[in-house]
Amino acid sequence: METQQKATILIVEDDLDIADMLNSYLSVQGYDVITVNWGEDGIRTSQTERPDLVILDIRLPDIDGFEVAKTLRTNRRTKDIPIIFLTEKRERSDRLKGLELKADDYITKPFDVIELRLRIRNVLNRSKQGTLTNPVTGLPEGDLVDEQLKNCLQETGWVIAVISIQNLDSFREVYGFVASDDLLRAVAMILHDSLQEFEADQNFLGQLGANNFLLITSPVHLVPLKERIKKRLQQSFDYFYCDQDRSSDLFKDRYLAVEIKELAPAPNETLTLPRMKQELEKLI
Repeated sequence: METQQKATILIVEDDLDIADMLNSYLSVQGYDVITVNWGEDGIRTSQTERPDLVILDIRLPDIDGFEVAKTLRTNRRTKDIPIIFLTEKRERSDRLKGLELKADDYITKPFDVIELRLRIRNVLNRSKQGTLTNPVTGLPEGDLVDEQLKNCLQETGWVIAVISIQNLDSFREVYGFVASDDLLRAVAMILHDSLQEFEADQNFLGQLGANNFLLITSPVHLVPLKERIKKRLQQSFDYFYCDQDRSSDLFKDRYLAVEIKELAPAPNETLTLPRMKQELEKLI
């Protein structure tokens, strides 16, 4: 397998034979693969799924791949997603246009599938090395979070809390991605301010997926922190809704809420990093 953790690859290709072949081949290599055949679908899927890589044809039935790439690069949620152009267009001018749009690679058809696999691996590795903070909240994620978790394994007197924002997808469907991102940034700021009041060296705040935050603190601080965070977040959520929506049935049973679950080592329990991450996944 190419990856220890499954990366998601979005293929935007109108040639169904090529799309099916790439889907099958890359799935066997250990990737999660999404396939769409239209440029607009590629943009929409990139925004909703936020894949780790987009493989993009230039000649598409609606808008061309250059327009897709331009839209992705100018959108806050998708501007850092790596793009590999996979196309029949061999002209130098097309390659230069792809580079101007900050494409990570440009491969012409017909192509060697083994070479494509290696190029995909290299692009994903470069992307992983360069992405240490969440593009929306600015909080540490990925390897930086793993580093903190490793520190916990070597120390005692810690507890991990997973702070999840419930019903964010319902909020996003109505108000859009810009409002959703503004909400997440506000949540991150409230969490950071709450931690600052305790001034504890062992406090750590990171991102754990799109809607979840990771808090590492001492057990003595956990209860007051949970109470303060819940109170402040619940109060802030109202500001993101229109006045009429707060009293309507539009968000009935789907109103924004915060849930906090904790992971603490059992007495004499020996955890490894993979096991700890599995336990955290259960809390999401």
